[in-house]
Amino acid sequence: MAVVRDLRFLLRLKGFRRLLAVRLLSQGADGVYQVALATYVVFSPEKQTSAAAVASAMAVLLLPYSLVGPFAGVLLDRWRRRQVFLYGNLLRAVLASVTAVLMIASVPDWLFYVSALCVTAVNRFVLAGLSAALPRVVDAERLVIANSISPTAGTLAATAGGGLAFVVRLVVADSDAAVVLLGAGLYLCGALASLRIAVELLGPDPSRVPPRLASALVGTVRDLVAGVRHLAAPARREAAWALASMTLMRFCYGALLVMLLMLCRYALTSDTDEGLALLGLALGVSGAGFFAAAVVTPWAAGRLGPGRWMAVCAAAATVLVPALGLPFATAPLLVAAFSLGLTTQAAKIATDTVVQFSVDDAFRGRIFSVYDVLFNVAFVGAAGVAALMLPPDGRSVPLIVTVAVVYGVVAAAMDRFEGLSVSHQ
Repeated sequence: MAVVRDLRFLLRLKGFRRLLAVRLLSQGADGVYQVALATYVVFSPEKQTSAAAVASAMAVLLLPYSLVGPFAGVLLDRWRRRQVFLYGNLLRAVLASVTAVLMIASVPDWLFYVSALCVTAVNRFVLAGLSAALPRVVDAERLVIANSISPTAGTLAATAGGGLAFVVRLVVADSDAAVVLLGAGLYLCGALASLRIAVELLGPDPSRVPPRLASALVGTVRDLVAGVRHLAAPARREAAWALASMTLMRFCYGALLVMLLMLCRYALTSDTDEGLALLGLALGVSGAGFFAAAVVTPWAAGRLGPGRWMAVCAAAATVLVPALGLPFATAPLLVAAFSLGLTTQAAKIATDTVVQFSVDDAFRGRIFSVYDVLFNVAFVGAAGVAALMLPPDGRSVPLIVTVAVVYGVVAAAMDRFEGLSVSHQ
């Protein structure tokens, strides 16, 4: 198989292999940390969680560091990315340990959220840097397969980390703080793994001398405007369309995730531990969909083109969401989790590839940071919409219909764009 052959080739590349190790450890720690937060906020027996509370938590954790995103991009285009991975993971290890202490202590909720916010803010630098650094360790010919393997492997690592967190929480220690400390340990391992990468390897271009921090911050607005202009150029229209479409698909995924949380908490079972186990199973099944996307996407995107493949993924979701979601039953929801994991991750792989092919190396950091901001705003917006539409038990036909319509719009728009692009060639 071509995928297996390309995978073997990529794993022989020392730079790619070491960058992948940093991604796996970093995102595995993310999965542990995020599940610990979710179980603390949603599944604590003493808390009567509502969709509005979940949306509020997402807003507190995501919206503020959306402001960090543009600054992350500017700095990633000036700082050595390997150093970002080293110091970013070290800082997250310390901050996650602080979160564990706050879980045990009797402190106001806002203080806990500030701690969690700091961890996820640093996350923007690390994830955007991983995407921006990938073309530095892989040749253009194999960038598509690298984009299939690397981000998907990271997502699978986050899923595995989440699964490990569920196991620790349910079997080893009935303590969210213990799970957070496990995540802190993995962040530390990610920092140590980055030491195996040469400082200059991941860019930016060694010929550029990084300016002082104050100069970089003063020039943030100017540099971001230049990045947006770079993205808006006619030669990069496909990247702009792909980012817009992926943002809408992220909105759909966020709304369905909030619904799933509420269904697992209240509708599908009355026992909090069973609900937590069911959520873990659904996330694991979704992770299997991510893996399937990594296998299928290189072949499908090669035959159809990344944009057309995104249209196919959105069209499939348009049909599957109402068909599998409206029964509000466990088995169809698990099938839906796999299907949406596949279609969402496949679309993300295609989007990453389009952006990396279209955007110059000097602009990649800030473009991927804008990409992250769009992701976060869409996710929080989806949580807000879900909070307005979901009843207490999470069963909402209007929400499912709305999400299906949005998927349909994305499919039609990408199909039309690809058709116009072909006709103008």
